[in-house]
Amino acid sequence: MKNKLQQDGGFTYLEEGEGTPIVILHGLMGGLSNFDGVVDFFPQKGYKIVIPELPLYTMSLLKTSVQTFAKYLKDFVDYKGYKEVILLGNSLGGHIALLATKMYPEILKGLVITGSSGLYENAMGESYPRRGDYEFIKKKAQNVFYDPAVATKEIVDEVYVTVSDRNKLIKTLAIAKSAIRHNMAKDLPKMHTPTCIIWGKNDNVTPPEVAEDFDRLLPDSNLYWIDKCGHAAMMEHPEEFNEILYKWLQKRNF
Repeated sequence: MKNKLQQDGGFTYLEEGEGTPIVILHGLMGGLSNFDGVVDFFPQKGYKIVIPELPLYTMSLLKTSVQTFAKYLKDFVDYKGYKEVILLGNSLGGHIALLATKMYPEILKGLVITGSSGLYENAMGESYPRRGDYEFIKKKAQNVFYDPAVATKEIVDEVYVTVSDRNKLIKTLAIAKSAIRHNMAKDLPKMHTPTCIIWGKNDNVTPPEVAEDFDRLLPDSNLYWIDKCGHAAMMEHPEEFNEILYKWLQKRNF
């Protein structure tokens, strides 16, 4: 995927296909490759898939917050000239998508969240890895999935490198604190954007009751479950994830 990245207007992003833009927001420890299944599937169905690289570690510490990333997303959508996008976010990316939906509803056609933070305050804060402890980080990475084998050595190594970098670790903690501060329970009932909630039944990071709370609080949402699935449904069960999302998009005429 790295080979396909474009750089334009100060943004780095992947863009595949033509049609309604589905703009994907990755999580704190997740890369663009987490969405390979989505990238392979949706351009063939008449959608444009766009994944901007979020500036998680390049913003100044004072600006490192969920709100700043939501503003960055708005700037990106404006720069590209997209009209009425569908936002798809996992984990922290879901939280950024939710906040962008609250702040800039006019740019959205629909919202898709999976394993999203934004309600559950321990979703991120309690699991930050110790620097230099590879086995601890490996266990944390495996805990993200129902099947620990999905946490390949490549994924564990990537997380290890991130948290071993002191500046990145400080920013990671700043983002986690910002996510906790931006609890969205009071905002959700006022957000009328059609929302698809796809959740792993075995999510240890944002447990199933979090999905139920999102569904209860959002006025126009549909909740779908994937069995034997952890925090990153689009990685662990890409075919089922794509099928659920595609059917929802069709049902909503998006």
